[in-house]
Amino acid sequence: MSKSYKHLDAIATLFVTVLLISNITSTKIVNLGWFTFDGGTLIFPLSYIFGDILTEVYGYSRSRKVIWLGFFCAFLMAVTFSLVGALPPAADWKYQEAYNQILGSTPRIVAASLIAYWVGEFSNSFILAKLKILTRGKWLWTRTIGSTLVGQVLDTTIFILIAFLGVVPNSVIGSLIVSNYLFKCGIEILFTPMTYWVTNWLKRQEQEDYYDTNTNFNPFRFSKLTSYTKPSE
Repeated sequence: MSKSYKHLDAIATLFVTVLLISNITSTKIVNLGWFTFDGGTLIFPLSYIFGDILTEVYGYSRSRKVIWLGFFCAFLMAVTFSLVGALPPAADWKYQEAYNQILGSTPRIVAASLIAYWVGEFSNSFILAKLKILTRGKWLWTRTIGSTLVGQVLDTTIFILIAFLGVVPNSVIGSLIVSNYLFKCGIEILFTPMTYWVTNWLKRQEQEDYYDTNTNFNPFRFSKLTSYTKPSE
């Protein structure tokens, strides 16, 4: 019989919500002094924090299911926006052009986000799970930050190139990649104390601290979960 958890559903819901909101708000490019980034960058780093918490507390296999859930929800959103945009507008509805400009570009952005998110999140989860075994559960900051540095460079580069290459001037592409990457990693580092607190609280609440010593890390495999084994000191 599989173990029941109090807060796994809530963490999964927040994770998917952040993903969907960031996809829509990515249609706007923001400039704040030295930093130029898409609007989704303001909230998207939280998905990595939730991803870290999922893997650290519940293990890679459960995190894998949540990552796929987010993937399919974002895909459904993109398809819905496209279908609605293709339908003929009512005669007295004057906002078709505005819809196309904002949500009409969302399918490309979501496609970019889906690919980038898939690569980035699975890389992040895999590295964190492996580092947890390597460090024997110590130094949480090394795996939350270390996994994010790798996951975000993949995520950010893939997303910007697919979403904006040919849409914005090439001179802006490099700036977007660097600004997005620095901002996202900065948020992860800034929120490290909060990540520590939430992670430790969840471990006490759930009576769980999963070690992926027997996990199959194939992202396409959904095997039955095995019991964790904490490395000996």
